[in-house]
Amino acid sequence: MASISLEQAQSELPKIISSLKAGETILITDRGIPVARLSPEVRHFRKRRQPGSALGRLTVLSDDDDHLVDFADYMP
Repeated sequence: MASISLEQAQSELPKIISSLKAGETILITDRGIPVARLSPEVRHFRKRRQPGSALGRLTVLSDDDDHLVDFADYMP
């Protein structure tokens, strides 16, 4: 774990943040005493949704339309 002084962290914070890598932690000290830890936020990237990607995962029963009778008054 890398360690930097509070003064250095204050003067170079944007540079320090941009150089952080996943899993890396920087210890910030004030007169040799640890006061904070700086670590990057873990980003979870989701795959872009693709049309039809769930094809075959859903089964629609043939008698599924029976419940629509209850809503006949609301349907045009």
